[in-house]
Amino acid sequence: MIADVCPDTVDVMASTDDPEITTRRFKRVEYERLTEMGIFQPGERLELLDGLLVVREPQGTPHATAIRLAVNALRAIFGAGWVVDAQLPVALDDDSEPEPDVSVVPGAARDYRRAHPTHPVLIVEVAEISLAADRTFKAGLYARAGVTDYWIVNLIDNIVQVHREHVASESSPYGWRYASVVHVRPPAAISPLAASHARIAAADLLP
Repeated sequence: MIADVCPDTVDVMASTDDPEITTRRFKRVEYERLTEMGIFQPGERLELLDGLLVVREPQGTPHATAIRLAVNALRAIFGAGWVVDAQLPVALDDDSEPEPDVSVVPGAARDYRRAHPTHPVLIVEVAEISLAADRTFKAGLYARAGVTDYWIVNLIDNIVQVHREHVASESSPYGWRYASVVHVRPPAAISPLAASHARIAAADLLP
């Protein structure tokens, strides 16, 4: 669910019946500083998307199970030289620090002890309530950042939606979209672009 949770000021013009609400956008470095200062409540599920603080979708057991399945499947095929993270920050650009359900980044865990990863080769979001937002806003954001491989594990339709070929698009959120969107249904399989030698059955990603 996308929601601006940080209104900064309310400007009341000549008529108090028609106020203008001004929202305050954050830079990623500001968001990280606020996090380090302990401004947010423990366990508060927030992420920064294009300068706005967004409340993440609550997790039911199918959602949590799908995350575990994706992590297990991707770690099995990527192996050494790659980090497969679950719901950890990605420094996508100056205005965005999402926490994808699963991300794959090059290197080893200690490579990121001073800064969050910036170039994921694959992002996976698990979607139920957030499906519309993941297909539009999240897709536009990841496309703008140049993420070449973006998968949505769609728990509503029981499919995996594979988004590739990011292109500029004036009509899309954040000015970008994916030109290729393939719906992969069991028993079909998918090969990650960064591990094209391997195949993951769609059924292995669905709870």
